[in-house]
Amino acid sequence: MHEFSFATSIVESLLDLANKQGASKVLAVHMRIGKLRALSTEQLSFSYGILAKGTILEGSKLTVEESAGSLRCTHCEYHGEFDPEGDLSFHFGIPPLICPRCGSALSIEGGDECTITSVRMVLPTTVNESEPVAEA
Repeated sequence: MHEFSFATSIVESLLDLANKQGASKVLAVHMRIGKLRALSTEQLSFSYGILAKGTILEGSKLTVEESAGSLRCTHCEYHGEFDPEGDLSFHFGIPPLICPRCGSALSIEGGDECTITSVRMVLPTTVNESEPVAEA
């Protein structure tokens, strides 16, 4: 379950950011994760919830947007998306990425990211701490 290790890194990064900003509470976190990362968003969210307990992240809403894999052949310039849905071999390792046009190896151009895109938090300068005042 490598989702737990990803969630651990995410929580550590968020706690570091919140600490640097002097936040008293994190309300929402938005992420973009590529399908080529082979992460279960359900397991990632579950792990995040466990790791957030007892911290200023507890109760925050984690929203994950999935992005498709983008591939290019350097030999024939084929460009296409890779969507591993339904391909069980993808869950046991990345299958060979072979160009459907010429049979050469494909390069990954996108869909392998794991990025925090925005964070809503309550900062100490807030008059009413129930309202978010900053996005990072």
